[in-house]
Amino acid sequence: MVKSYLEKRWFNFYKAPKALSISVLGAILSFNCFSQATIKPNIINLTSQKTSRSVSKDIPETNSRVSAKDLKRHSIGVGIGQTFLSSELGQNGDDSITLDLYYDYSASYSFDLIINLHHSSHRIIKREATITGLAVGVKGRLFQFDAFSPFLLGGLGFYAPTVTRLKNNVLEKTPFSIAFGSHFGAGGELKLNEQFKIAGLIHFHNPFDIKQDLDKELEGSYYKLLLNTHYTF
Repeated sequence: MVKSYLEKRWFNFYKAPKALSISVLGAILSFNCFSQATIKPNIINLTSQKTSRSVSKDIPETNSRVSAKDLKRHSIGVGIGQTFLSSELGQNGDDSITLDLYYDYSASYSFDLIINLHHSSHRIIKREATITGLAVGVKGRLFQFDAFSPFLLGGLGFYAPTVTRLKNNVLEKTPFSIAFGSHFGAGGELKLNEQFKIAGLIHFHNPFDIKQDLDKELEGSYYKLLLNTHYTF
């Protein structure tokens, strides 16, 4: 009886360390397998990132903005097209082909300073309408795809329109006077190379009404449909 009890105790004492060692060994193996399982995705992620970076370098990206080399550059352009007169200007002058001068300065990636100077005379029989303007504004590019970019522009300017109209049954030219005004437009430009670009543009000018001494105010507006060529330096 005593012998069987001792043998049973010895068997339990011998079995406990064996079970403990087996559990420890199992924990070590499971930890090793878990660490290997977590390392493999990291390696895959690293290799995929390297591959995507190398592929992205090989594929050319489409520029959505003007490049840095195009900033702080000057541009002088000549526009030729039709000028359409309205209101009293249109009553005393006919629409005709005219020339415009443009100056452009690329101030940022999206916006340019733009200055327009124009002068033209328009006749109908014995009547005449003359328009002179110096318009200053900002041109904003909407987006850029390859070498093409559509844009909007707008600003203020100084205008000096005159007309020859009847006064006491006699044709008389209104006195020269400068008025403030506004202008806006839209178009698109295509860059041919580093020095030249062309643009299509519709440009609307609205001089404020000019008061006359003993006659009614001179009012009128006009817009231009132009094809421009610019030289950049």
